[in-house]
Amino acid sequence: MAEAVPRRHPTLDEVAERAGVSRSVASRALNNAPHVSRAKREAVERAVRQLGYVPNPTARALATRQTGAAALVVSGEDPSIFADPFFARVIVGASAALDEADLHLMLCLAASDRGRKRVEELMRSRGADGVMLMALREDDPLTRMADEVQMPVVFGGRPVGSAPRWYVDVDNVGGAREATEHLISLGRRRVAVICGRLDTEAGRARYRGYRDAMLGAGLDPYPPLEGDFTERSGAAAMAALLAGHPDVDGVFAANDNMAAGALRTVRQAGRRVPADVAVVGFDDLTAAQIADPPLTTVHQPVEALGREMARMLVALVNGQDPTPLVLPTRLAVRASA
Repeated sequence: MAEAVPRRHPTLDEVAERAGVSRSVASRALNNAPHVSRAKREAVERAVRQLGYVPNPTARALATRQTGAAALVVSGEDPSIFADPFFARVIVGASAALDEADLHLMLCLAASDRGRKRVEELMRSRGADGVMLMALREDDPLTRMADEVQMPVVFGGRPVGSAPRWYVDVDNVGGAREATEHLISLGRRRVAVICGRLDTEAGRARYRGYRDAMLGAGLDPYPPLEGDFTERSGAAAMAALLAGHPDVDGVFAANDNMAAGALRTVRQAGRRVPADVAVVGFDDLTAAQIADPPLTTVHQPVEALGREMARMLVALVNGQDPTPLVLPTRLAVRASA
């Protein structure tokens, strides 16, 4: 007589699929964790009854450690950084993706030694299900911390001198190259650059893109004139540029804030944009559209950056192994160049 084939036990993934929720939501619902809506909790309970699911005790013990929250950590010196339109759009995208997974968004600013210690404590104690790290500079201790902790960490932009396993970035080199090539195509030959901070990968990558385009056209690249991604620093850099190179006829600024500052300085110097000096930025935020004149800029999908970071983190929390992602950019041509 043939032996009876043991009945396969249903899995948590099958419960989640039957309930129409993600695996992490199903897990939290089974363990009475917070941040699960009543409707989704009832759908999970119904799927459990229909499938005859019995939780694995070991997996259940691990699941109860989930907090139902994910942290977005920005490493910067200015407490008002979350008011920057760039980070505001990142937050919108990340929040929407986490909401779909019933995860609560925590915002953390590592703006001081005390702030960084709080973030380190959060990561070591697993005070969140996962962390998204942004705006890291060279030798930032949070980069090292991400390698040491046993929790999912996704980088928004690659850190300098590190090769993280999971990150979402944009094509900084390609976007900067396209911006500079556009200026050159307009007949500009003395094209300077206001780059971002060179202790960030975005600042370095956008300068590389500018330099590649200049060398490819047989032109001499200007040395990097560093700003800190603020309008004030763009205005100051443009003033220094006009003083040292009064014949400049084109400028690529590594973000829209600095480009807006450069526009203001050019006008104050009595120069016309774009007749005398053409200006291109990078970001394509609202400031680019309302600038005087409207700013030609590199569009990067900022909201998608936040959304894809959060989706990658949710995948890690659910036990998957996603691949890194680099989002494309495109040039948005307006009146400044």
